[in-house]
Amino acid sequence: MWWWLFVKLRVMVMGVMIKPSDLYYRYPRKKENRELPKFSGKPDSNPFDRNDMYEVIPVFEKVMDALNTTEMDVLHRMEEVMNNEVPAFVHTREEMYDCLLMVMQGLLGSETTEVH
Repeated sequence: MWWWLFVKLRVMVMGVMIKPSDLYYRYPRKKENRELPKFSGKPDSNPFDRNDMYEVIPVFEKVMDALNTTEMDVLHRMEEVMNNEVPAFVHTREEMYDCLLMVMQGLLGSETTEVH
């Protein structure tokens, strides 16, 4: 059981860390954007690319941090929401974060403190 404590401690200190293999959907890796700064919290008015793994993962990590969960089911449901339910007019990283957080809070029936 010591490994579980280590995982929980790492999550508390470092936040949720998502690997590409954790994702249900496969996203292209736009290598030209790989080294650019990623979403680290609000405010962030940079454009969000739903089709770039390097953009998607940091937003998912922050939403899961705010939801205080590491559950794979939550991650996969969040992917479904982003890919099938979030309107096309959601353009920025901040808008995507806010939208996903609000929808997931509603689905999970939880209230969280927002991570900035």
